[in-house]
Amino acid sequence: MTVRRSNKAKYWVWAGLLGGIALVAVFVLLSQRPAHNEQHSAPLTLTVIEVQPMPFVITARGFGITRPVQTWQAIANVGGRVVERHPSFSSGTLLPAGTLLMALDPSRYELAIAEVEAELASLKAEQTQLAAEANNTEQLQDLEKQRLQLSQTELNRISNLFKKGAISQSRLDEQQRAVLAQRQLVQSLNNQLALLPAKREQLKAQIQRASTRLGQRRADLADTRFVAPYDVRVRSVAVEQHQFVQAGQPLFLVDNIEQAEVEAQVPLAMLRRLMTAALLPNSTPDTTLDIAQRIDFTAIGARVNVTGFPTVSWPATVSRVASGLEPGTRSGRVVVTVDEPYNLANVFERPALQRDMHVQVVFAVPSPQPLLAVPSSAVHQGEVYLLASDNTLQRRAVNVAFEQNGLAVIAEGLTAGEVLIVDDPGFAVTGLPVTPHRDEKREAQLQQQAVKGAP
Repeated sequence: MTVRRSNKAKYWVWAGLLGGIALVAVFVLLSQRPAHNEQHSAPLTLTVIEVQPMPFVITARGFGITRPVQTWQAIANVGGRVVERHPSFSSGTLLPAGTLLMALDPSRYELAIAEVEAELASLKAEQTQLAAEANNTEQLQDLEKQRLQLSQTELNRISNLFKKGAISQSRLDEQQRAVLAQRQLVQSLNNQLALLPAKREQLKAQIQRASTRLGQRRADLADTRFVAPYDVRVRSVAVEQHQFVQAGQPLFLVDNIEQAEVEAQVPLAMLRRLMTAALLPNSTPDTTLDIAQRIDFTAIGARVNVTGFPTVSWPATVSRVASGLEPGTRSGRVVVTVDEPYNLANVFERPALQRDMHVQVVFAVPSPQPLLAVPSSAVHQGEVYLLASDNTLQRRAVNVAFEQNGLAVIAEGLTAGEVLIVDDPGFAVTGLPVTPHRDEKREAQLQQQAVKGAP
């Protein structure tokens, strides 16, 4: 009985297995083969555009931190007590140029000026007196010379009379003594006049020293007043009213708000394209080493955008390219300047361009010659699909110079006038029949896209 049941179970297993194999065979025989050849033989309708050189605006982007062009760290040149401080002179305050920010006690410097002025007046009086003495001595010298001449004439007359025996020896000796005395007087006057130039130079030197001290005292007096040389924003104030400060002590720190600058970190590839497009004509490295004389910075447009707020922006000008690379990112450093960053401020809609704001700088310069640009989506792993003359698909490898704003600039592999397939057929087989549909609107959009960001 047990043997019969075992044989019966084996029978049903083999029957089920054979039935399954038969069922699979039936499905295979009844299934339809895919009409592969029929589908591929039908032309595909694909969008195409004509490749043409177009005006192109090369753009670059970089990030940086804003900073004022000028910062005034005021340090006391002279000591004194703070006698005046602007009532609004506190951190964050905006003050116009010409505002008296702070003043030290000027009294001792005014007294020093008065003292030196009195000394200078005394020296100038001595100088005037010396000039008068020189004039008087010269006049007296002329008179004494005339007297000497008369005495000499009288001596000659007496000497002739003595030879004739008309007068005595004593009379001749007396006249000789008178002539000698007169010559001594004239010589004394000559000596006085000879010493006058030295006295004059001495007084001149004393006057010059006094004038120098007077200039220094006046400079010290001027150093007691701190006037804003430009429109400023106060960053910090280190002293208070009535506080005594020493020479060399820091007083306050203010920033110039008339101009701000940003040192933008620009990737080297972008920076190289930007600077190449802005090269001056006939500029070669052999003619000059100064980059400012080889690149037309005025041709490069720039705009500063606050990070996170793309609608908040300021026009800027490229000032210079800083030396060296940024250590962390190995990027180039381009410095731009923003004029009047506070004049366009709006409390609710547009903040002022303040210090230490993180911003993005967008650069743009027109390419000196038209470029071949195609949609980036039309480049498939280094290849593009072209429409051959027999309306079939052709694959071709291209060299992409760079991509920008959804466009790929082609360096090699395409020529003007060729027809580019911008759709992705999914299976791009060379020789695939194509029904082309030229999209002239797309071509116009590419033209606009190529000059997007023009300065």
